[in-house]
Amino acid sequence: MIRTEGLTRHFDGRPAVEGLDLEIHEGEVFGFLGPNGAGKTTTMRMLTCLIAPTAGRAWVNGHPIDAEQDAVRASVGILTESPGLYDRLSAERNLDIFARLYGMPAARRAEQIKRYLQLLDLWEQRDRPVGGFSKGMRQKLALVRALLHEPPVLFLDEPTAALDPQAAKTVRDFVAELSREGRTVFLCTHNLDEAERLCDRIAVMRTRLIALDTPENLRRRLFGRSTVVRARNLTPEMAAAVCALPFVHGVEQGDGQLTVDLTDPDAQNPTLVSRLVGLGAEVQAVTELRHSLEDVYLSLMEEEKTA
Repeated sequence: MIRTEGLTRHFDGRPAVEGLDLEIHEGEVFGFLGPNGAGKTTTMRMLTCLIAPTAGRAWVNGHPIDAEQDAVRASVGILTESPGLYDRLSAERNLDIFARLYGMPAARRAEQIKRYLQLLDLWEQRDRPVGGFSKGMRQKLALVRALLHEPPVLFLDEPTAALDPQAAKTVRDFVAELSREGRTVFLCTHNLDEAERLCDRIAVMRTRLIALDTPENLRRRLFGRSTVVRARNLTPEMAAAVCALPFVHGVEQGDGQLTVDLTDPDAQNPTLVSRLVGLGAEVQAVTELRHSLEDVYLSLMEEEKTA
């Protein structure tokens, strides 16, 4: 649905995006992560034909961004971090203006405006001037604006920035539903918890692409897999006996638990627990150590610094 080959953008001779190669699939929620100035928004602006690349090529919904810009724009919906709306006009009037720009006929405009305002709990506010809307209401209205023409591809830049927890959950749930409908969502965010919840794959950028995979695969590549066994009566001798098992790569003991590095916890945990019980340990809990996406992100940033 989105493909780039060597996509590059310079500003005043300085690289903002360097040699970006991506392939994003239909129906995928794709997370685009990186620090400020990493090239995330620049990439999004190139892919939506708001700026031209310095070098490289890209296609959105099968359309090249250089030769078929109108077709690309018709295929995408865009939610920017600070969406512009007409404050003195009502929510319904704002949406009607943008729907007209997309060439939608009157009956279709009215139908779509009502549908999406109802979905995002804004229908009762349709006649109010947007200038009186809260940040959350404005963000939801901007999301409706991006969806009116039913684009197959959505570009969302920090969609839940500064929203209260309830409004943020509404937006997250809505993004998940769009993916289930088969829309492709390109999500730029600093919110790592949000990316963890929503994204099928993530790319980490720092002008150039640092990593690209599922969150789970990145976790395993960076940290491996470990099982945490909490038990009474743990002794150093028990830890040494566990470490001697052929599938164990390392053991750390502390605070009434063992952290055991394994290749395949699902297959190896039963033998591990059986060994400890046989040695007299009173096992209370067995869980897999799960590193957060924040751990993954920070580790990748540190790797990039030392590369």
